[in-house]
Amino acid sequence: MDKNKLNDDIYIRNCPIRNVLARICDKWSILIIFTLEQFPVMRFGELHRMIPDISQKMLTVTLRTLEEDGLVSRKVYAQIPPKVEYSLTSRGKSLLPHLNGLIQWAKEQMNDILQDRRNESGNPSI
Repeated sequence: MDKNKLNDDIYIRNCPIRNVLARICDKWSILIIFTLEQFPVMRFGELHRMIPDISQKMLTVTLRTLEEDGLVSRKVYAQIPPKVEYSLTSRGKSLLPHLNGLIQWAKEQMNDILQDRRNESGNPSI
């Protein structure tokens, strides 16, 4: 690969890593997708209760982003009070095997990674 190609704005804008993964690889997106895998249809309040450390604003922003990218579906019911349900789209479901692989890897590696962090933080040469 031509190293100069990495500095080309067109290449960077169209790079799948930057364009797609940057949108779904924040901790909230992955947690929302994972939660919607466990509970296929959820209302906003249910999602917020399942992910208690996310603010309402961040949950709203993240759901909008996931909806914009076609990963999450938002269904609004015309009733009072308003009812809105969220679920994974087929595109969102197609992401699950990849996320589940990453989640499994993280579970398998977590103890060793935490141990390495403890070792590094106690290393006076850093």
